[in-house]
Amino acid sequence: MLVDAEWTSRQNKYLANLVKKAGMRYNARIEEVIYKQDRNLDRQMMIQLSTCTWIAERLDVIITGATGTGKTFIGCVLGNCACRNNYKVLYKRVPRLLTDLVISKGDGTYNKLMKELKKVRLLILDDWGLAPLDPAEGRDFLEVIEERHQNNSTLIISQVPIGNWHALFSDPTVADAVLDRLVHGSYLIELGGDTMRKYRK
Repeated sequence: MLVDAEWTSRQNKYLANLVKKAGMRYNARIEEVIYKQDRNLDRQMMIQLSTCTWIAERLDVIITGATGTGKTFIGCVLGNCACRNNYKVLYKRVPRLLTDLVISKGDGTYNKLMKELKKVRLLILDDWGLAPLDPAEGRDFLEVIEERHQNNSTLIISQVPIGNWHALFSDPTVADAVLDRLVHGSYLIELGGDTMRKYRK
């Protein structure tokens, strides 16, 4: 019993450390997901994704939907599932990520940052598409996606429907490269319904 208690304690500490380092906006669990009919959220798909076989297979997930539909919450649920399966997770808002990349080029830490972004098993990129990308931002974003493509999994969260993603890039060649790596073969969750903030309130 003492050995079991010690093992459980260490596992709990390890999980708590993974969740803390991930920096997710919500410590959300699969048991807390609400499956309202108008949300367009498939329970079986969520159960399948919660097993994290898609991370083992180095596949990606894209979550889209209007403001308040719970995109970030669902993304953090899958991030929490990844932590429970002992995968290292990192949560980043895309505007902050792009700023970090620019700063790292100036202070000499670019290679270190790119190595961190490449090796983490699940990279959650939130608020993708809030503003169009200038040429430099487009190339930086492509570099991140290229480094991770077929190496580790990426989860994209966006208010913008996938059909409008191409227009976010000023360089159509970069847009084609990013979409080719992200969209094809990814799991897609398109959330609908009213704002979940009003529902929870």
